[in-house]
Amino acid sequence: MVNPCVRRRRLPCAVGVAGGIVLLICVFGGCSTQIPGFPHERDGPGEHRDVSHVPDAVPRVEARSRNGNPATYVVLGRRYSTLSDSRGYVERGIASWYGRKFHGRTTSNGETYDMYAMSAAHKSLPIPTYVEVTNLENGRRVVVRVNDRGPFHENRIIDLSYAAASRIGMLGKGTALVEIRAIDPRAPATSVRVAAAPAARPAPGPIVPKRVAAQPRIYLQAGAFSSSANAERLRRRLEAGLSRPVRVIAADSGGGTVHRVQVGPLASVEIADQVTSNMHGLGVSEPLVVID
Repeated sequence: MVNPCVRRRRLPCAVGVAGGIVLLICVFGGCSTQIPGFPHERDGPGEHRDVSHVPDAVPRVEARSRNGNPATYVVLGRRYSTLSDSRGYVERGIASWYGRKFHGRTTSNGETYDMYAMSAAHKSLPIPTYVEVTNLENGRRVVVRVNDRGPFHENRIIDLSYAAASRIGMLGKGTALVEIRAIDPRAPATSVRVAAAPAARPAPGPIVPKRVAAQPRIYLQAGAFSSSANAERLRRRLEAGLSRPVRVIAADSGGGTVHRVQVGPLASVEIADQVTSNMHGLGVSEPLVVID
């Protein structure tokens, strides 16, 4: 059974979810799909296929999609902003994946979701954007094309297609610690590597975990302060309330020293999700996942 964190949220015109979640305004025009996964819906692979020979998405210059790129949009009471440009974008966090439940449905930009293609959903990157996704736990990489919005599960930064998730070895766990880097097809020399055309690309072999320099660790950042005293007060409060180690990291932000208060390290995504819930009870509404 797939990890319950493997869920998909779509941007609807209106949502009818158990318990009566408030209706959402449709920001993409013409969409009518409900947001699934609220509560207790699970996704899965459906028909198992060998996707080891599916090539990476091939970055090319494309115009922004007419649908899927509002300046801002609201899902379940939270407002998200869409970036105007993806150049130089790098992010680390937790990835999830989505499969058969959405196979054949319409994506946020009006295309058809194909779980066996190299695509992804992201909350803020322009649609379309090509990104290289690296599994920090085993070194596997894949290039995908962002054509959808999500995931709207807390603590997740990207939803990969079944094929992409399989290629980087995260199907079994359902999540992975990843780094995503936007690819600029107009300047490949200054971007990350761009996939070769499918006909010229050698087929990847079976997933073999690669050695990584150090295993990544999960922290949850509760806040950042210019005052070290304020950071220390929050550190003591979180340590007492969570019974977990909390560190304060001082770093130069360009405008002065910033003191970041971070809970961890945390041993798994599941523990991070539970600690996030506990932090809400201590007044930290939106902790930030930090992969160190």
